[in-house]
Parts: sequence; structure tokens; C-alpha cells
Amino acid sequence: MQFLGSEILSSLLYLIAQSLFIPVIIAVLIFITYAVLSLGGFLTEKFSRIKFDVDKTENLIRAISKSSNPEEMKEKVLESELLDNYKKIIIKIISNHDIGPQSRRALATKLIEEEELRFANITQKTDILVRLAPTIGLLGTLIPLGPGLSALGAGDINTLAQALLVAFDTTITGLTAGSIGFVISRYRKNWYNDDLSILESIVDSTLEVLDKCQKKENF
Repeated sequence: MQFLGSEILSSLLYLIAQSLFIPVIIAVLIFITYAVLSLGGFLTEKFSRIKFDVDKTENLIRAISKSSNPEEMKEKVLESELLDNYKKIIIKIISNHDIGPQSRRALATKLIEEEELRFANITQKTDILVRLAPTIGLLGTLIPLGPGLSALGAGDINTLAQALLVAFDTTITGLTAGSIGFVISRYRKNWYNDDLSILESIVDSTLEVLDKCQKKENF
């Protein structure tokens, strides 16, 4: 039984769904291209990454703690194998040794937050890939099934086979892009969390030594 206007509405939905087919295919191709490029950047980062382990962190904290003035602290930081970005952060904190402890701590907190935001922006792109690529791939699966089922009703097996082929291809491509994004996000988040933990340890030590130096100067 058909209601008045139901045929028009069904035709409208069919038209909308089919009009999305080309944009969905383009989106899937963009996602897989971005996933491959991201994988290249991820592998480059992995093999060029210098691990600043616990022993190096301990040595740097000891060197900073034994420093007698801010200039000596800067030298210890610059001589270390710490990442350049982190050296800049620590040097900036040391350079502000002449302001109050609370202000210096506020500055350190802000610098660490900026670093957290930078890491979040990097992983956000692959997080979007994880969420959207499989969804768009699913759309690319469902859209061709409409014409495929219509062709089946008309006995056109070749058109049905072609529709199923496109449906499977978009699903596989979307899932592949999402999987690549998931692996990249997972590894990078572990790396960056570890890096931030090391940075926070060194910043805390630096602030403690600066507070002691400032008390000696005031005394």
C-alpha cells in the first residue's frame, strides 16, 4: 500500500543518496591519500626520534640542581640531548629568573600548555581520520546498493556485480585509512605523553633551583 506522496518522497531520498555518491568517492580517495602521507611522516618521525630516557632526565635534573646560577643552568640545558623545542622552553623559564616565583610558575604552566596544544593539534588530524574514514566508507558501501538492488529486480546481474564491487572497494579503502590513522594516533599519543612527562619533571626541577637562587640573592 502506498500513501499519497510517498513515491515522490522516495524518489527525492533516492536522488539525494545518489547525488552523494561522487562526493563520497572523492572523500574516500582524499582520506586514503592523507593516510598514506601521514604514514610517511609518522615513519620519518619514528626513525629520526631521539629517545630522552629516564637516565638522561636524571642526569639533566642533577646537573641543573647543582648549578649555582641561571647562566650555568642554561649551559647545562644547552649541552644536553633534550629536544630543541624543550630546550627553548627551559631556557625561557630560566631567562625569567628575575620575576616572582608565582609568576615564573604561571609562565612555565602556560609554556607546557602550549606544548600540549601543539601535540593535540598533530594527533587531532589522524583522530578525525579514525572517526570519519570508516563512516564515509560505509556510505560508499550503501549508496551503490540502491541501483544494484534495482538492477537485481530487473535481472541485470552485471550492474549488480558492478555496484557490489564499488561498495566493497569503498569499505576496504575507508577501513584502511581509519586503521592507519588509529595506529599513528596511538603511537604519537604515547610518545607525546612520555615527552610531556619528561618536560614537566625538568621544569619542576628548574623552578625549584631558580627559587633557591632567588632566595639566596634576596638574602
